Amino acid sequence: MAIATYSGFSLDCDDPVALAGFYVAALGLETTFTSDEFVFLGAPGTGLGLAKVDEYVPPTWPGQEVPKQAHLELAVPDLEAGEAALIEIGATKPDFQPQPDRWRVLLDPAGHPFCISVMS
Repeated sequence: MAIATYSGFSLDCDDPVALAGFYVAALGLETTFTSDEFVFLGAPGTGLGLAKVDEYVPPTWPGQEVPKQAHLELAVPDLEAGEAALIEIGATKPDFQPQPDRWRVLLDPAGHPFCISVMS
């Protein structure tokens, strides 16, 4: 018997309410809890938490001055269209792309790297 069940994944940031707007638009999740310190999107088991950290410093991917500790994998039906839509709502695209024909690395508005790819 499991001791716990998976509830969700949380990202640190300086403004969880603002970052929630990006992920609501990107993933279509509903905000299920919000405060100045923490926002939870979606339902337990599939949710995404956004936690305020004072003096937050974003990862410097692909550099290692501030390494990434984790990243999200997002599936899109079309790589080009998915990239364009995510950039339109606030993502940025770093110059370095390890395998741009297979997946793209983007950064959310708080600087967290995430990958998009077509998964069939």
